[in-house]
Amino acid sequence: MNSNSYIEQKKNTHLYFKLGDNKYAINSDNVLEIMKLPALEYPQKLPNNVLGLLKYNNFVINVVDIRFYLNMEVTPYNINNELLIVKTDEIILGLITDKIIGIQSFNSALTDALPFVDNKTVVDSIYKYKDDTIYIINIYALENILKQHDVYSDINIPSLFPKDANSLAIMNERTTAILDKAGLKLASAELYVKNKYISLNLNDDYYCIALDYVREVLKDSVITKIPGLPDFIAGVMHLRGDYITVIDLKRFLNLPASKQTPDKNPVIIIKCNELKLALLIDKINELFEFQENNAAENGEGYYLSEFMYNNILYTALNIEKISSDKKIIITDM
Repeated sequence: MNSNSYIEQKKNTHLYFKLGDNKYAINSDNVLEIMKLPALEYPQKLPNNVLGLLKYNNFVINVVDIRFYLNMEVTPYNINNELLIVKTDEIILGLITDKIIGIQSFNSALTDALPFVDNKTVVDSIYKYKDDTIYIINIYALENILKQHDVYSDINIPSLFPKDANSLAIMNERTTAILDKAGLKLASAELYVKNKYISLNLNDDYYCIALDYVREVLKDSVITKIPGLPDFIAGVMHLRGDYITVIDLKRFLNLPASKQTPDKNPVIIIKCNELKLALLIDKINELFEFQENNAAENGEGYYLSEFMYNNILYTALNIEKISSDKKIIITDM
């Protein structure tokens, strides 16, 4: 992959999610973290349809629901809603979602800009993916709206959140966890120098891959086995006209194989040279950020470093080393 195509692909990598009956996407460069819905603070009256406030990494950030700005019905939330923490050059805010679907590199040829877009148009383009229409969010338009401080909602926003004791306890516990880990994060002036990782499981151990190397994440995929290949080649998958070689990451790393056949085949499609590779794993977890300088270096093998995040020991995988291994190059299809 040459430098220009890599930059273009990185620019077009989006995280997409479901909210109501629609699907939306935001550029992954603007994403800081994904979390389950915590308890928010909501003063009596907030401008610009802000749902509430959240203390995050030494900031107090606004949490919003984009449906307010699209004149769409807003339905009540529950503890299964997910919060997407996003940033511009000037602000950090939270976007409430029903469910994070995945990460994907969008083909710019399939993206259509909407007419009559201005600096307060929250959705500025659409992306056609399979049979879906995904609406691409203009995070900077949201920033401009929030700067105005001049629109108030007639909806009783606190009534949208669960009030039962069990839900409140769970959300309060999540908020406490956010506050507890704030002390482990960087000072606000250093916030944007941290690295983003995709968390995954191999057996019961936690690993991660730097987001720069992630082209797409699929929670389930159809893999066709090819006879006569090494056992670490799970097979091939067909994705939008491309055949992608699927590496069974546990077998490649000589880790114990699972005793049971998994119900799903989660894969991470990676960006690497000219090869088309996907890594078969056990489970995809979350997107998070971590200060690279805190990681303990392990050398130049398949493992880059180890570090603790949220009381979990992570091993960062060396995608450059894995994808350039001679045994993969020889068997690439």
